[in-house]
Amino acid sequence: MTFAWGRITAKSKNRSATCLFQTKNQMTLLRMRFAFIMATMRLARRSFSLTSVSSDVVKAPIQVFGIEGRYAHATYSAAARNKKLEEVEKELQSLKTLIGAHPDVSQYLKNPVIKKIEKQATLQELLKAEKCSSITVNLFGCLAENNRLSKAIGVIGAYEKLMSAHRGEVECTVTSAKSLTSDNLKSLQESLRGFIEKGQTLKMNTKTDPSLIGGMIVEIGDKRIDMSIFSKIKQLTGLLREAI
Repeated sequence: MTFAWGRITAKSKNRSATCLFQTKNQMTLLRMRFAFIMATMRLARRSFSLTSVSSDVVKAPIQVFGIEGRYAHATYSAAARNKKLEEVEKELQSLKTLIGAHPDVSQYLKNPVIKKIEKQATLQELLKAEKCSSITVNLFGCLAENNRLSKAIGVIGAYEKLMSAHRGEVECTVTSAKSLTSDNLKSLQESLRGFIEKGQTLKMNTKTDPSLIGGMIVEIGDKRIDMSIFSKIKQLTGLLREAI
């Protein structure tokens, strides 16, 4: 997926002064008011809404909390109703990669100076041009409307968690002081299977943190098992201080 993000930069740099300062020209004011009214009417017609309650809301397999979770759940429900869960996931992952690879895009989304209506119109125009689903287009339109575009990466991450649970995947993150060998990983996977239910799949991610000194930290589902040497040293230090 390739986006013409150059148009965003051009628009943000060449905005007319009438968008920033009150003009004395009455006709200009009337045009601005008319544009605002039309934009408001378009927002009112949007089918995607985080505040509306619908009898056909599709519940996700897990609950993700916070602002990001609310948007992710609304997106999941809309995608499930339209049988576009995987399609929306691919679109959001492409956008996540794009935002991460281009700092100027991330800055544009977080820029508080650019009016939210302008961001909304620009993003929706670009996403529609790239033939993204209406669900993805409406999500970013809603984020722009509510000044939540800075949460976009978090929302995408929350949606990925919902999709992972939808596929029966249980995410597990193993942090070790040094890279684990293939034998270590195989043995660890076998041990961790006892934490998942029948029909679920273990999705393991590994990373290293030399500050652990040795051992590892395992995070699976809502459980956290700290078997690092650093943790043991910290506990012993605390016991020694209490004894003194």
